[in-house]
Amino acid sequence: MKEPVIGKKGSATVEVARNNLASTMASGALDVFATPAMVALMELAACNCLADLLEGDETTVGTALDIKHTSASPEGCTVTAEAVLTAVDGREFTFDVSASDNAGPIGSGTHKRFLVYGKRFTEKAKAKL
Repeated sequence: MKEPVIGKKGSATVEVARNNLASTMASGALDVFATPAMVALMELAACNCLADLLEGDETTVGTALDIKHTSASPEGCTVTAEAVLTAVDGREFTFDVSASDNAGPIGSGTHKRFLVYGKRFTEKAKAKL
C-alpha cells in the first residue's frame, strides 16, 4: 500500500430513490433515505478515500461504525457522504464520516476499516462453510 496521509478525503453520492428508502430496505415504514443506505454510502466514501493507495490484491473491510442519522431525506434528494482519514494504526484506518442532502447535514460519525488481501480473506471466509 502506498503511504496514506492524514486528512485525505473521499466522497460518494447517490440519489434517494425507491431502492434506498427505509420502506424498501426493511429499516422502517417511511419513504425516506434508509439508515443502512447512509451507512453504505459512508463506507463507500471511505473506500474511495483509500482506493488510489491500494496495490495488487489489497482491499479494505469495514470493522467498526458509530454514526448518528439526524435528518430525513425524501425521495428525489441527492445525498453525499464524505470520509476524512483521521488516524492510521498499522493496517487499521479511522475516518470521520458525514452525510448531507440538498438541505444540509443528515448524519455523522466515525468508521474504521482494515487492510486485507482479497484472495486470502475470501478463502478464510469460505472455510467457514
